[in-house]
Amino acid sequence: MTESGAWIDAASAADRLGVKPATLYAYVSRGMLRRARTPDGRRSLFDPAEIEELARRGRPRRGGHELVIESRLTVLGDDRPYYRGRDALRLAATHRFEDVAHWLWTGEETAATTPWRAHPDAVAAARAAQSGLAAGTLPLERLQVITVALATADPLRLTLDPAAVTAAGRNLIAGMVDALPGEDDPAGTAIPDRLWTRLTAVEPRPEPVGALRSALVLLADHELAASTVAVRVAASVRADPYAAVGAGLGVLGGTLHGGASLGVEALFDEVGSPDRAGRVIGERLRRGDRIPGFGGRLYTGGDARARCLLDIVRATAPDRDRLRVVEAVLAEARARRLPVPAIDVALAALAYVTRMTQGAGEAVFAVARTAGWLAHAMEEYAREVPLRPRAVYSGPPPERPKSR
Repeated sequence: MTESGAWIDAASAADRLGVKPATLYAYVSRGMLRRARTPDGRRSLFDPAEIEELARRGRPRRGGHELVIESRLTVLGDDRPYYRGRDALRLAATHRFEDVAHWLWTGEETAATTPWRAHPDAVAAARAAQSGLAAGTLPLERLQVITVALATADPLRLTLDPAAVTAAGRNLIAGMVDALPGEDDPAGTAIPDRLWTRLTAVEPRPEPVGALRSALVLLADHELAASTVAVRVAASVRADPYAAVGAGLGVLGGTLHGGASLGVEALFDEVGSPDRAGRVIGERLRRGDRIPGFGGRLYTGGDARARCLLDIVRATAPDRDRLRVVEAVLAEARARRLPVPAIDVALAALAYVTRMTQGAGEAVFAVARTAGWLAHAMEEYAREVPLRPRAVYSGPPPERPKSR
């Protein structure tokens, strides 16, 4: 508290800054404002001196590494995201992935249980488009090809009203899953059930498939991640939903984003047995290598999504020997005081203990985040103003025109 103890509530702070409450909390997540809580933990409080200083400087502008975009979709709390105000961890425990996607897109509950299906011709085109790919092509790379093929088979893809984009979202997510190599599961109707059969040959028992469902919900959105910014820029210039998602897929595989799970999968494979964890991590650190998946700057108290998913993996893992490898890596990281694990570690752990194909974590991330990407795209379609960040030029002075 300040010396006077007179901190102000969120509504007053947002009003003083002239922003919406969601923007205020975005400032908190980026470390631009401190936040305290009332003794009952239900309300946020802000230092009026900090608010006044920020108001004096003016709202953050585009420039440097900061791009502020107002959104009603996701706010990052102290250790977790909230989708339209709802705790993502609670949604992961209780809701279908399809319902969470619908909530992000519309802000409405859904009682519909009709399975999402892409048109058979679209799925056939997406499968045919992969015929020339090498056998070792990673799932994320396949999804990039699949998305383009699905777009060519959708004659309504340029219709950008919310209902049409929602329909395209169902078609796109279903098509992404069903066009991946694998056997069709006649009993599988939900997206997690069908995705399971595309990524692993392990029997699809309810508990581990439920872990995959939880992972999809936890990864559905994460405010303005790098891939989401790419999607919003594409949508702001009226790229169709498939093209906007394609922009996100192109960014997602970066090793500092969704591609981190691939690096963690490789770490688990290299360790192989619990007694090798210390040696493998020690050698990597001596070489100056970065240990993938550990750390993160958004949550000061650690990523609760990672803790949640790791607990689910521990409870449902079908391969306990592989789970011991995961636990050995986590224990070695703690002993060496590495940063806390991010969601990428938990996602890779899920893929590892269920014997999913190489790169499965990226695929799960991509299918999940498509839900959030399309929600962000719909916000941009409604704005009708292109996103145009400006550069702060630091090069040599421009040449003067020659006089005649």
